[in-house]
Amino acid sequence: MKTKKIIIIALLIGLGIVLHIVENMLALSFIIPGARLGLANISNLLGLLLFGFLAGLEVLLLRIFLGSILAGTFMTVNFYLSLSGGILGYIIMALLFYYFKDKFSIIGVSISGAVFHNVGQVLTAFLIISNAAIFYYLPYLMLLALPTGIGIGLVVLLTLKYLPYELKGVEL
Repeated sequence: MKTKKIIIIALLIGLGIVLHIVENMLALSFIIPGARLGLANISNLLGLLLFGFLAGLEVLLLRIFLGSILAGTFMTVNFYLSLSGGILGYIIMALLFYYFKDKFSIIGVSISGAVFHNVGQVLTAFLIISNAAIFYYLPYLMLLALPTGIGIGLVVLLTLKYLPYELKGVEL
């Protein structure tokens, strides 16, 4: 069972890297400059739901590090924005999933993760540029986080629906 868990986590990391790179190719700047769909968060959320906090965090960190290396953005501003937003969004998703399961659906957890991902990015951008005007950008990003969070949550729900029984909520 341990080998199966390692393989599935590796597949989630690979999925996250592919989605990270595909997302870099999608130009959404015409909607909101710098905005993204958050497709790679599918793998983080699946890692959290299937294997717990540490496995999901492993998926998040490895997909950000490896994806940024492959995309050529490692140690750039984009890397730091992705890392800070990813960590904050993931921590919020994990807290809601573990402590408020009865109040938040997976879609609600996903939306919250998307919103706080944007908060983490704007806070990091503020630390980099030292200009409080960046916070005016946050409401627009939060509006975009609603449909993207819903979409990511639905993809995760549908994925969970079609996974084999032994992966659903069973510790491997």
